[in-house]
Amino acid sequence: MNKDTFSRRIIVALVKDNPGVLAAIVGVIRRRGINIASLAVGHSEKNQFSRMTFVVEGQEKSVANISSQLNKLIDVVEASDISDKNIVWRELALIKVSCNQSKRVELLELSKIFRVNVIDVGLNNITFEISGSDSKIDAFVELLEEFGIEELMRTGRIATLRGATKVGMKEGEFNSKHNSDIYLSKEGETGSV
Repeated sequence: MNKDTFSRRIIVALVKDNPGVLAAIVGVIRRRGINIASLAVGHSEKNQFSRMTFVVEGQEKSVANISSQLNKLIDVVEASDISDKNIVWRELALIKVSCNQSKRVELLELSKIFRVNVIDVGLNNITFEISGSDSKIDAFVELLEEFGIEELMRTGRIATLRGATKVGMKEGEFNSKHNSDIYLSKEGETGSV
């Protein structure tokens, strides 16, 4: 593989909830000339620890060992590049759309097709919650543009290793018999249906 090629990687990190952790991580990434395409941070299953999911992109030689560089930081408990693993990932979006009563029925029908939750209805707008792949969210957003999008907020990608399906398998390992459930997204990343 040509080391000068563009690469996109998914990094998951467990970090201590201390001030400045995000700035330190961003500093490591910035110094290597890597772009953060998406970042999601939230509390983890452990008290006083957060889990971060980064989608980073840049030259292959720059992003290849970014997780090992992050592991050198004091407040990073563990950082892993899960790009080549069997993963489950999602993105969440909240979309507020302009509508009057005559358009509301059409919007509600669209929400059923995309399996979208309606989380708020106002006199002149409706707010949807959608989760899934970025292509699913992009398609829904594109359909909503004709109605008039008032606000759009996206979380960025969150991801975890897919659980083992057989005794002796590790989490995140591919089961060759069931790889039909795995696809390559438009960015060339593995994901799940």
